[in-house]
Amino acid sequence: MADIIHLLPDSVANQIAAGEVIQRPASVIKELTENAVDAGAARIDVFVEDAGKTSIQVVDDGKGMSETDARLAFERHATSKITAAADLFSLHTMGFRGEALPSIAAVSQVTLRTCAADAELGTRLIIEGGKVISQETDACQQGCNFLVQNLFFNVPARRRFLKSNQTELSNIIQELERVVLVNPDIHFTFSHNGRLLNDYQAASPRQRIADVFGHKFGDALLSIDVETSLCDITGFVGRPDTARKKGAHQYFFVNGRYMRHPYFQKAVQNAFEGLVQPTEQVPFFLYLQTDPSTIDVNIHPTKTEIKFENEQAIWQILTAAVRETLGRFNAVPIIEFDREGTPDDIPVYSPSQHAARTVPQTRVNSSYNPFDSGDLLPKRIPANWETLYGGFELPAETRHPSLPIDGKTAAEHVERSTRHYQYRGQYIMTETQDGLMIVDQHRAHLRILYNRYRKQLAQGAATTQRMLFPALVRFSRSDASLFEEIQDELAALGFDLSPLGDGSFSVLGLPSGLDAQDPQNLFDEILNDLREGGQSVEEKLQSRLAAIMARGAAIEAGQELSQEEMETLVAELFNAGDVSHAPDGSKIAVFLEQKSIEKLFN
Repeated sequence: MADIIHLLPDSVANQIAAGEVIQRPASVIKELTENAVDAGAARIDVFVEDAGKTSIQVVDDGKGMSETDARLAFERHATSKITAAADLFSLHTMGFRGEALPSIAAVSQVTLRTCAADAELGTRLIIEGGKVISQETDACQQGCNFLVQNLFFNVPARRRFLKSNQTELSNIIQELERVVLVNPDIHFTFSHNGRLLNDYQAASPRQRIADVFGHKFGDALLSIDVETSLCDITGFVGRPDTARKKGAHQYFFVNGRYMRHPYFQKAVQNAFEGLVQPTEQVPFFLYLQTDPSTIDVNIHPTKTEIKFENEQAIWQILTAAVRETLGRFNAVPIIEFDREGTPDDIPVYSPSQHAARTVPQTRVNSSYNPFDSGDLLPKRIPANWETLYGGFELPAETRHPSLPIDGKTAAEHVERSTRHYQYRGQYIMTETQDGLMIVDQHRAHLRILYNRYRKQLAQGAATTQRMLFPALVRFSRSDASLFEEIQDELAALGFDLSPLGDGSFSVLGLPSGLDAQDPQNLFDEILNDLREGGQSVEEKLQSRLAAIMARGAAIEAGQELSQEEMETLVAELFNAGDVSHAPDGSKIAVFLEQKSIEKLFN
């Protein structure tokens, strides 16, 4: 039998490794900026073209590399961070695998210009698809200048799966923020398509958070500073009133490294129990410092998953630290009782003082009736009192303007009884061919209105409602750059906005149907949707606006409906196409088959 096992070429092995390490342009920026941090840079500049699809450039003023190191850095498993397996348990750098640079070079065209601190001349190295094209002496500044062009040019399938520029730019900003937040002593700049978007000067941790997410947000944070034998915890948590249903800024850093840790996230949420709703999230920025030998970061190539040796003990420390901070800043109401004595400002009951007072006496005439005397009301109700109110009756179709009647009956859509029953002002019960249908009236109307508004927005039928007084909205630098990218789409949907600079906008008009919404909350919801990826920007905007407009106009649970209104609601629900679920995914109707009903009585 012939031998069938063979070694893969380095170019193939590097492309396989690149599939795990380099997933999108944001991954390249993460790896290059972390290398710059390890190199001791005091300033890091990031330049991006077309959300990283065309080019990514990262320039730092770190210690640089020699000619030999520059060439060796692109070899697999070549690193300056560790020399033995034992070093994995005493890591003090961001990188250590030696996979990032060869993975980047395997799927792009890389130009590196670097100069060491003690060298007069530097090195210029060009690599395409993992192959060295040229290496020559170059006159350049101290540090490293990485230029990555045409990412995934030799992996067309991977390039086709990249999202829109808006989505990729959002991921880049998110990845860069993680590095920026944990390194406040480093000056970062970020430019996209030749325009400077962010400029983060070296500052304190609180000031860096304020620079990234806005000064108003930074002022709402409570500081944490706890030292224990297992770990030190510093950072900030938001006050209970900063909780949000989604999109809260939650960051964990361990030994200067960003991590995801749902277990520790639950510890913070547990500390806010009773102060916020279980479905709400509180922002936090927590920096843990612990012995490197008690954690394992060598789990995944992205190094965002970390295992702790004393996980449960740190969970308890974390919960106690957050609770102590909430109490220290009076974020939790505290009632103190003085058991030693009575304060002077509280009146004390004295029987002698009570006896000296004269209690006023009140006379009550139990036979008095104000309607038996005077001219308050006529003594006898006229027999023809109904004619006094003639002409004031409201037609049935105007009682609930949110339920227009189109003249159609349910019988035209589905054969069932024309008699409906409303249960507790929330559910509509109606007979169908196969049994009984129970409809949630609020959710059903949400689905009807959502489909209607979504169609109007898609057809460009949205109109602008001018605001009596312009509203001012402010965004963090990252959110402002994302917001500016969707100005044309917002204008097409009926928004009238005027930029004021420094992440601020004046809202002059909103689409009709949204004039009762708070503009700041509205735009925050829109930005949260855009960060999640998936649909195009236009589809996401239309979906979010239609959902908000429907939520504001839909009938509420407890509102009584007439037979005609219930008939119209059920008929339009069947016309809506999706009878089973509301826009938020909640169930609209429940069907009880005749056989199931009969079983209940057997």
